[in-house]
Amino acid sequence: ATKFYALAFGLFLGLCIWKFGNPVILDHKISTPVTLSDFFNDAWPTHWANWILLPLAVLGALLIFQNRISWPRSKWLWLLPLAWLGWQFLSATQTVDADLTTATLWQFSGCVACYFLGALLLAREKLLHWLLIGVLAAFTFCLVRAVNQRVFEFPQNRQMLVEGERDGWTNFPPATIAEMKSNSIIINTNGADVANPVILTKFAKGRVSGTLVYPNALAGLILLLWPAALVLAFGATKNLKRLIRLAAIGMTLFLGAMAFFWTGSKLGWLIAIGIAGVFVLRLDWSKKLKLTAVATVLILGLGIFAVRFHNYFAAGATSAGARFDYWRAAIQTTAAKPVFGTGPGTFQRPYAQLKSPESEMARLTHNDYLEQFSDSGLIGGAAYGIWIFLALATAGKNLWRAGNAVSFAVFAGLLGWFVQGFGEFSLYVPALAWTAFTLLGVSVAEKRIGFDKKSLKR
Repeated sequence: ATKFYALAFGLFLGLCIWKFGNPVILDHKISTPVTLSDFFNDAWPTHWANWILLPLAVLGALLIFQNRISWPRSKWLWLLPLAWLGWQFLSATQTVDADLTTATLWQFSGCVACYFLGALLLAREKLLHWLLIGVLAAFTFCLVRAVNQRVFEFPQNRQMLVEGERDGWTNFPPATIAEMKSNSIIINTNGADVANPVILTKFAKGRVSGTLVYPNALAGLILLLWPAALVLAFGATKNLKRLIRLAAIGMTLFLGAMAFFWTGSKLGWLIAIGIAGVFVLRLDWSKKLKLTAVATVLILGLGIFAVRFHNYFAAGATSAGARFDYWRAAIQTTAAKPVFGTGPGTFQRPYAQLKSPESEMARLTHNDYLEQFSDSGLIGGAAYGIWIFLALATAGKNLWRAGNAVSFAVFAGLLGWFVQGFGEFSLYVPALAWTAFTLLGVSVAEKRIGFDKKSLKR
């Protein structure tokens, strides 16, 4: 039964990657799909994910009680998440926006549920590979979608808009034009309908997002799952025919590398260099050889980074400057409301009053850790930060030497994803957060993950 549950839960997480890749605070802006085409092509309202997770969590709890599974690690690793979540509900009583907070509480409850399901149920013998079937299938679909965006979709859409504007939009039916106007794809300037220059610039830059809200979110998903996908592509295909094995490895390398490169994520690139260094340090090489390899990774990675993002820094690194303004406002909000904050998910409300005049409006802090302090006060922020630190430290200690290649790759992906949280808002995206917290629960559990040791030797 637990194998089928692990498979079902992995398929659910895969569905999240496919359909629930937007922040929960934007749920009201997501149109409910009507036609079959809408259901397949468009994102789904994020609150739908809650009603799918709820019965799965109840079923998982029943399996845990039926099998009499006890908590596998230090009591702090279950007390802290419960304390954090409990404080979120206390903070919600003082919220400045009940709708935003309600959506966020559902999201955070899902994070904690996924964490406990991972630790208590899914970390048992030979279950991780069942879980990863659905997750990695959806991950592959997301990467294919990202590559398609860069190679076909964005150039075609840009050309279509340019030609539409030139021809006075006569190449579109009236209903499509009305929809494009409502979505600000077409705007009126000086009495004329023109293609939104922001949209044209987006297509020209070609930064891909796959099935997620924006490019940096896709970079986070790649940081989280690509290490495990690579290890499985190299290790679990050894018994396949040579041509099939090479195709699997080549496809995993190509899709992950090109999608990651085309996200244009600066922070993601730096974190990826760090993850590569972590893998090198774990190899059974001499100390001198490992240091040489790490130095090579750093030099090559930072060299490519400098060339790749030269124009960005020459233009003043505007997005980095904007983040500093978000973080300043979050610190000010924490100082003004140190006990309960402004309520889970409500950063945009104080920021509207505190932002610099030249800064763009932001709905989230672009720093999951600072947002905890701003939204739920010192206790909420501290509980979250300590929980994540202890969980990663425990997982790293478990898996640095004793864990097999796949379980260590999962940990490395988690490390990269949680570090990215210092510059992003992935905690508020079901596709990212629920997948990450499930894997975090698996990684902190004491039980070893069972894979074919012969095919997965380091």
